[in-house]
Amino acid sequence: MLALGDAGATAQGRSKVVDLPIGFQPEGIAARNANTFFVGSIPTGAIYRGNLKTGEGSIFVPAQEGRSAIGLSMRRGVLFVAGGATGQAYVYDARTGASGGCSNSPLRKPSSTTSSRPRRPPTSPIPSTGFSTRSPRHRQRAVRHSRGDTTERDLVYEEGFNTNGIDATRNGKKLVVVQSNTGRLFTVDPRSGVAQSIDLGGETVTNGDGILLDGGRRLWVLQNRDNWLTLVRLKPSLGSGKVVERFTDETFDVPTTLARAGNRLALVSARFGTTSPETAEYWVTQIRRPR
Repeated sequence: MLALGDAGATAQGRSKVVDLPIGFQPEGIAARNANTFFVGSIPTGAIYRGNLKTGEGSIFVPAQEGRSAIGLSMRRGVLFVAGGATGQAYVYDARTGASGGCSNSPLRKPSSTTSSRPRRPPTSPIPSTGFSTRSPRHRQRAVRHSRGDTTERDLVYEEGFNTNGIDATRNGKKLVVVQSNTGRLFTVDPRSGVAQSIDLGGETVTNGDGILLDGGRRLWVLQNRDNWLTLVRLKPSLGSGKVVERFTDETFDVPTTLARAGNRLALVSARFGTTSPETAEYWVTQIRRPR
């Protein structure tokens, strides 16, 4: 992996690739522990379970007609899956793959990672595209965006891909989301839905996709089309932060989401724009977690 800085690129460690099934077309990833990971298939709703240590894996949840697996999140042995444009969300036992239910009610959550990201303000129900399972009681909430008079701290929906990746603080009292088209970060009150921008001192994370709060003040942001993994150091209040470093790797090909697995990060490349996705190769990249 390479760190991109003012002095140029310097080696940061060796990456390792775990292959996914041919034509799988992944986007979301979650990790159960230091070795076990889950990846969802956009067109089929299938879930692949693999081992980062051995590289082995198999289909954990088979493809199902009318389903899609976009954002994934793990919580206490339960795998939550957002169904993107289907407007559905699914719950699976992370040990057995047994279905714990399907919600047909459109969720009003900020989106995470999806090929059909919201282009409209979420004042009416939008497709469920991501989960933050640490928010209070897993409530469904809309992000309040600005109408009429606005300030520089408002979340204003514009043309293109808007709110995308999402994560929650450890206590679940705040969510952090990224707005892909503007490259801005916001905190969101999960009870009220009110969003406030995070001041990055003029920096942006354009094309921001999956995000990961790591240790409370370290925020990883995947800038998918740029093939960058960006580290943002946040202030304790989460009201401001600084882009510390950007990393890339030769295995990144539109990386969309990431998960922490022990002392490593696991990232999945969606390879959007591939000419023949049905026959294309896909993989998970694991890298040593930069300190």
